[in-house]
Amino acid sequence: MKKHQFILKAFLLLLFALTVSCQSEEEPVIYKEGSTEYVNSWMYEQMKKYYLWSEDMPDRTNLALDSKEYFKKLLQADDRFSYATDASSPDTFPKSIRSNYGFDIAVVEYEGQVYGMVLFVLSDSPAERNGMKRGQLVKTINGTLLNTQNFERLYLDVAHSDQVKLQLMDYTEESGFSALKEIQLGRGFTFSQPMIHKVVLNNTEKTGYLAIPHFDIGLASPLLQVFQDFKNQSVTKVIIDLRYNGGGDVSSAAALSIILAPDIKPGDLFIKFKGNKNGGAVNQSFKEALEMNETAVHYDALRAAHPAIQEVYVLCGSHTASASEIIINNLKPYMKVITIGEKTTGKDVAGFAIEDNRISGQQGWTLYPVIYKLSNASNEGNYSMGITPSVVLNEIGNLEIFPLGDTREILMNRALNGVSAAKENSFSPVKVIPLKTIPHDVDHFLEVNFK
Repeated sequence: MKKHQFILKAFLLLLFALTVSCQSEEEPVIYKEGSTEYVNSWMYEQMKKYYLWSEDMPDRTNLALDSKEYFKKLLQADDRFSYATDASSPDTFPKSIRSNYGFDIAVVEYEGQVYGMVLFVLSDSPAERNGMKRGQLVKTINGTLLNTQNFERLYLDVAHSDQVKLQLMDYTEESGFSALKEIQLGRGFTFSQPMIHKVVLNNTEKTGYLAIPHFDIGLASPLLQVFQDFKNQSVTKVIIDLRYNGGGDVSSAAALSIILAPDIKPGDLFIKFKGNKNGGAVNQSFKEALEMNETAVHYDALRAAHPAIQEVYVLCGSHTASASEIIINNLKPYMKVITIGEKTTGKDVAGFAIEDNRISGQQGWTLYPVIYKLSNASNEGNYSMGITPSVVLNEIGNLEIFPLGDTREILMNRALNGVSAAKENSFSPVKVIPLKTIPHDVDHFLEVNFK
């Protein structure tokens, strides 16, 4: 009898264990196709797999939340760059004054009056087509006079609008303020931007100046042409202006680096990508980084255009980000990089797009998460707070600012005449008022294409 009781007890214990085991292995929940839960559960799975800080992510939380808000709740508190877009919701796409209208501004105060100072105007943009140019002063936006209390709100209103009315004027120290003129801009597309390049004769020294507005895919060929010209003119100094370059393609940044760096080989390490436990680590040489997105121009052709330099001057500022910061950081192990201007944005991360294509014929959400942290061949990185320049200098020293590449322009003049030659202005009549929001068109996403 006792033997039967023992067998029965053992059987019941085994049955209980199996029952608990089966209950603990929950079957995956299947959500209705296209529902909010369907989207959010996919978001969570992708982020858990790829996101750089996946171990710090919260639990799935409330899958019924609006997808835009749900994605935000998955992000690390200080993550400024991950975002997600829905093709059917235009409000999910990043917006800025530059992307809408084609110009960048700084907010300044002069003699008690607040102005929007135009810093950069994109070629063939709505702004340029309406006569806007660097150095102009915006006095009113949609009829409202700028002041210290409303400039932040007015900036954001413009960034999210489809049209804007501006009153602006010119200013020179010689002539003072011009009469006000009013223009109306409609939001429009602006395509690839031309580089600005010239050779400047400063005393007996020939300097090649190059301003790059964006590292577009395929930039290697135009870069090659510019530097072949520099080499033919025997330049002995190079100034790269990246003040208004918010980033772009790693391959194009690699192409510029291959041209600039002295004494490098194709296999020399250019960039390191470090991800989470799933992403691992990827190290790329100059040649490998170039070939991620570039097929028309080869490494040897770029090296043949190398000018006779051992150092490079880079003009930078708060608009300098992403691929532009790679130029500064990743050339340092191979040459002296002298930066002049203000602290950069601090985008030391990269990733790739993750698309929800589960429903045939329908474009769903696309995630642009931070996946990799970046560093150079010497393991130097961690510039998320920005790169402090060798020479800290504000380009807005006076109310009159000059065109990019003009030898009178503050940063250009300092680079031409040596980092210790010019004297700092101990007092400036112009006060630059910082914006709390990101006031410039930083590439939110530095995309990599590992093959």
